[in-house]
Amino acid sequence: MTWNIKNGGGDRLPAIVQVIHREQPDVLCLQELQKFRRYGPRLHHLAQEAGMTVHLAPAGFAQPVAILVRPSRRILRRSAIRWRLHHAAAVAVVETTAGPLTVVSAHLNPFSPYRRYREARWLSARYGSPRRMALIAGDMNGLDPDGDHSAALGEVHSLFQQRHLAPDGTPDTRALAAFRTAGFTDLWAAVGEGDGRTVPTGFAGREFGAMRLDYLLATAPLAARAERAWVVRDETTDQASDHYPVRADVDL
Repeated sequence: MTWNIKNGGGDRLPAIVQVIHREQPDVLCLQELQKFRRYGPRLHHLAQEAGMTVHLAPAGFAQPVAILVRPSRRILRRSAIRWRLHHAAAVAVVETTAGPLTVVSAHLNPFSPYRRYREARWLSARYGSPRRMALIAGDMNGLDPDGDHSAALGEVHSLFQQRHLAPDGTPDTRALAAFRTAGFTDLWAAVGEGDGRTVPTGFAGREFGAMRLDYLLATAPLAARAERAWVVRDETTDQASDHYPVRADVDL
């Protein structure tokens, strides 16, 4: 499961933990962990409440991200990427019955389509593989190459539209196209059910149109094991963040 919890959750954190308990993901990628700058009481409290092992990637000048893993899934290796991304990326190699799974929790540039595209190209080149299982999950802040985004972009102020427009004024889909070119499969597009849009929620999101910004992107060996994917949309997630979480069931 991946989820942008908006500025560290604040007083919404109990609701966020409630959703984690209910959904019981084996691997959880979180973005926008404001105030989780280091391993401290706040982070340990979140991990303890969620019943998971946590790996945090601090950001150089924006917001940290993290990967949480249920104790039945051991983290074999971990690393953090700070200097190549506007926010950050957490990387963990997780033990599974099908072999090691590389998980990357990423939050791409929200302001510059070109820089977002550069970040996507770098991540996809570094972690893409036709032979190994890898998942890049998170808030990609980008539009999918197959969608018609004119209505969604028409719902937002021109200031926020610029975040999603190419130099020629058309919807910018280069970041997600870069992942596709590198061999990553968008799991919702492959096995998704229901409404795939992840923003806005009832809590906030005036800068968003009704669009999909959060993705689970899998290399071919992992995508072959995917069974279904969906957006977790209910009364709790509608108020817990300005993004809905995205889940997938994968046979591992």
